[in-house]
Amino acid sequence: MSTQAATADAVPTKTPLLKSRLGSFLAVVPLSIWVVNHLWDNLSAFNGAAAWEKSVTTYANPYSQALTFLIVMLPLLFHTGWGLVRLFSFRPNNNRYNNYGNLKYLLQRVSALGVLAFLGAHIWLAFLHPRLVEGHPEPFIDIAREMHFHGPTLVVYLLGTLGTSYHLANGLQGFAMGWGLLASERAMRRFEPLSIIIFLLLTAMSWSVIYALYTAGGALGPAA
Repeated sequence: MSTQAATADAVPTKTPLLKSRLGSFLAVVPLSIWVVNHLWDNLSAFNGAAAWEKSVTTYANPYSQALTFLIVMLPLLFHTGWGLVRLFSFRPNNNRYNNYGNLKYLLQRVSALGVLAFLGAHIWLAFLHPRLVEGHPEPFIDIAREMHFHGPTLVVYLLGTLGTSYHLANGLQGFAMGWGLLASERAMRRFEPLSIIIFLLLTAMSWSVIYALYTAGGALGPAA
């Protein structure tokens, strides 16, 4: 029973196999690559404002910015719709089967809601609002000061990146199962340490970025 929930998560009985595989593919491949690349770029915050703005908010031309946005948003919207359909059909049975597999299944669903709220706020506040309303990308000094002097922002980013790291790392196992890469319980057990390592690495990268921004915000001081 330890893998019952995980198997159901990978290939739900109410979802056609092709649609389930397409949904998991769009969740893992483009979004995973973007998350890792986005975190890597944000680590330039350790090198100061100019390095961060060059890596994170500067694009060679408007077309590359629009293309990047589409590459991220289209898979994200598809995966969100696909995930919401699965979420509404979700029936936890942890009271009957209180095991590790069911706990992971429950945490994956709960983290999905948190990640959805976090990414929606992050995309609007850090990408769309500065460009569409203020007419320029978000300055380094704004996010750094916000991270240091506004407690709710710091907490939301800590929890949001934690949830994103878990959702992605655990989702890799569901992806591998759904595509037949992990076809046995032994294979799933052997993959588990790798999933944990990925979760820890993503969390470490995320919180390192937050630390760099928090430290830079303290050095800048509060806004006048």
